[in-house]
Amino acid sequence: MFWVSQEETVIDKNSVIPIYYQLFKLLEGQIRRGDLKPGESLPTENDIAMRYEISRMTVRRAISELVAAGMVYAQQGKGTFVATPKLDNIVFELNDFSQEVKKRGLNYKTTLLEAKIVRADETLKARFEIQGDDKRFLFFRTVLAAENERLSYEVKYTIYSKSKPILESELKDPSLPGLIAAHTEYVPMSSKKVLQVASCTQEEALILGIPPQAPVFLIEQTIYNSDLKPVGWSKAVYRGDRYKLTSYDGWYKKD
Repeated sequence: MFWVSQEETVIDKNSVIPIYYQLFKLLEGQIRRGDLKPGESLPTENDIAMRYEISRMTVRRAISELVAAGMVYAQQGKGTFVATPKLDNIVFELNDFSQEVKKRGLNYKTTLLEAKIVRADETLKARFEIQGDDKRFLFFRTVLAAENERLSYEVKYTIYSKSKPILESELKDPSLPGLIAAHTEYVPMSSKKVLQVASCTQEEALILGIPPQAPVFLIEQTIYNSDLKPVGWSKAVYRGDRYKLTSYDGWYKKD
């Protein structure tokens, strides 16, 4: 049986917002409202795909985003379950870029600055806990802008699998969990995010069009597989004069 929410919205396949992200927000809403409670299992990928008439790969990307957000967790061979909120920690949320600019009636755009395959250097070896020089990575750089004003700059790395071709259509919105789900044999199982206030580097200032050393929010994210081995890493720089932080105790909140 598939769950049904009175507040459920439909997937708009003609929208500029990627389908997997629409599904992610829909499932996130189910969890925040309590339609899906801690400990309950999500419907199977196949059930969700049939319900919304979308591909299982799209469903997998959406669920990977929920895993990365710490809202669900996967158990090998058993399924995916809603996580229990950790009320002993403050959960900070940077207001979602696309949703914020959409509320304000602004046009937004994601620009891919660079995408390439790189060899492991000493920094990547240490970050991904690997040895040897034969490992390769997918490297992405993107900029998010609203009304032609650049607001966020991101770099991402995932372990590269030659059996997974890189499709140009997937590079328009290369989220880290989505990249891992689409381009590697790994399934994202958990995520760690570290937030700090920093001063932007010369390169970041040039890309974002702000003064060097300007204050920014810096978020580093590491994605782990079922063996708790790092399979993805990203760094996102958000302009301090354009973003704010909001904290919630648990999943449930009113919009």
